[in-house]
Amino acid sequence: MNTPSDGSTLNTRIIDPSGGSNQTRVRAYNERLVMALVRRHGSLAKAEIARRSGLSPQTVSVIMRALEKDMLLVKGEPVRGRVGQPSVPMALNPDAVFSIGLKIGRRSADMVLMDFVGGVRRKLRETYAYPLPRQILDFARRGLDILSAELDTLERQRLVGIGIAAPFELWNWLDQVGAPSDEMDAWRGFDFTVAMASISDLPVVVQNDATAACGAELVFGRGREFSDFAYFFVGSFIGGGLVLNHAVFPGRSGNAGAFGPIPVPGPDGKTQQLLNRASIFVLEDQLKEANIDPSPLWLRADEWPDFGHILTDWIDETARNIAIGIVAIAAIMDMDAIFIDGGFPVSVRKRLVEAVRLEIQKLDLQGIREPKVVEAFIGSEAPVIGGASLPIFDRFMIDQNVLVREPI
Repeated sequence: MNTPSDGSTLNTRIIDPSGGSNQTRVRAYNERLVMALVRRHGSLAKAEIARRSGLSPQTVSVIMRALEKDMLLVKGEPVRGRVGQPSVPMALNPDAVFSIGLKIGRRSADMVLMDFVGGVRRKLRETYAYPLPRQILDFARRGLDILSAELDTLERQRLVGIGIAAPFELWNWLDQVGAPSDEMDAWRGFDFTVAMASISDLPVVVQNDATAACGAELVFGRGREFSDFAYFFVGSFIGGGLVLNHAVFPGRSGNAGAFGPIPVPGPDGKTQQLLNRASIFVLEDQLKEANIDPSPLWLRADEWPDFGHILTDWIDETARNIAIGIVAIAAIMDMDAIFIDGGFPVSVRKRLVEAVRLEIQKLDLQGIREPKVVEAFIGSEAPVIGGASLPIFDRFMIDQNVLVREPI
């Protein structure tokens, strides 16, 4: 039992199913807690970690020495105060751990090699008319060879896994991707873990793509500024995620925050799902109708050409429908903020966020605490970065709701 300086107590024992206290698990858990604190704040000294975690200074010293020995933490420059010895902040070592992320999209797939602090060391992309399992596996096989070649022998030993960010129920994309039903049916019953085991012996973690993107914003973006928020990612299809008490809330089936099915009014007054009114594939269809090549939407997500009034109209319509979704969410969940990101240039994201803020003011907000609409930080790579984060967090991080005296 630890006794924090404020006199309260924090029980950090972990009880195993047999009823005994498992000291090995306690030590591992506390190490993850320290790394979670350091990750959130960038760098922290021993005394600050002890204060925030409730662990004793002696325990923190032992943990930090062990993590430094394992090269997971590195020392920063000493910070001299007015009295006493200078404090030495510790930070995560970017080269300590590597992971691979794979994102499966409607028109393209991405793979990245990511380091311990979220730095993307190399990115690969493959485009297609529609995704099929055999194409994705071929891309993953080639990508693993290319990305592994970026690392030396020791660094390859530090690869901890492959994180896959993919929409659920890919076989339901028939109308949107224009694929033959018999080909898309190949996704039914497809098991990523089993399939990837045929090309790699690395552990595999799978998560919904928008939820993964939400996790990337929480850990590497502006999500650290808010304890509770909803997150919209406008990709081929709009999706999202929920963060409650500084942690992603995936829900029982991992699909919490899948905002695409939210009902909104269609142009004929009949109800449609939000994904059919606020997704990039809607813009693609509008460009095709105007005989404009839509391929830059998928080939250069960060560098769209000037699509003129078609893009402006799409932003306005997308903003109107996202605003309706935000009010629906705010009526149920008391959120601090709403984040908006997507697979488009920063300039488009900025315009969309500003338009959403204006559209919300046009709606009836009586009885609703209006959340702050925030422009996200990560950008179009959020799903694949979130995917690459999965094996790192699975092995080195903790549930942020547990064993922390204050938000980490």
